[in-house]
Amino acid sequence: MDLGITGKRALVCASSQGLGKGCAMALAEAGVDLVLNARRADILDETAHEIRSRYNVNVVAIAGDITTDADRAKVLEAAGQLDILVTNAGGPPPGLWSDWDRDDFIKALDANMLAPIALMKACLPQMMAQGWGRVVNITSQSVKAPIAQLGLSNAARSGLTGYVAGTSRQVAPHGVTINNLLPGIHATNRSISLDSVVAQQQGISPEQAAQNRCETIPARRYGTIQEFGAMCAFLCSQHAGFIVGQNILLDGGAVNANL
Repeated sequence: MDLGITGKRALVCASSQGLGKGCAMALAEAGVDLVLNARRADILDETAHEIRSRYNVNVVAIAGDITTDADRAKVLEAAGQLDILVTNAGGPPPGLWSDWDRDDFIKALDANMLAPIALMKACLPQMMAQGWGRVVNITSQSVKAPIAQLGLSNAARSGLTGYVAGTSRQVAPHGVTINNLLPGIHATNRSISLDSVVAQQQGISPEQAAQNRCETIPARRYGTIQEFGAMCAFLCSQHAGFIVGQNILLDGGAVNANL
């Protein structure tokens, strides 16, 4: 399917690896020029080189912490006029409700709620002025079904979900859509980290922890960054203009819910 976005320009955050990289690769395959951001310059440059080598698109790599005002301003200045924004940031650490204090929640909010909001506020006016734009926020299945040990993520990402619910309806008349992608467990460094914690708690190997988790997923496997990226690219396409303010699960059926 021709997604109809060849020549568009996208900023993809946390795109050096994992789900962000999957989204960047899928957009590049659709002919979208990219501005990539991540904190580690070495890995980011490797990803940028990989995409340039594989697809005939322009790729700019800007290293920096998108959750800070200074680095966010640097990235936005380098990005210039954008058609597509994909927000993404690593999730806060797991733990127990008794582990976290106010500073922990502020860090989670900065990364997983306030930074995406700041990016949208910066990009939406120009998208509305040109009469076309796409925003995709990578959040988590936890906004549909909270995960006990991920209380920081549950709280911050739920706040972003509420913001998007209202904002998306306000910008839709201008040809701009905002939607959220809710990943379940995918084969990324994040799943390795979570499985390692479970393995340590239960006295089993990380491989066994991963297998045990797969048994709780109807698809009986972890997702791939390629299939996640494909859904992101579709939401950014010309065909998705009637999808507004939605929270789309990509979880292999793990969340058992009607809505």
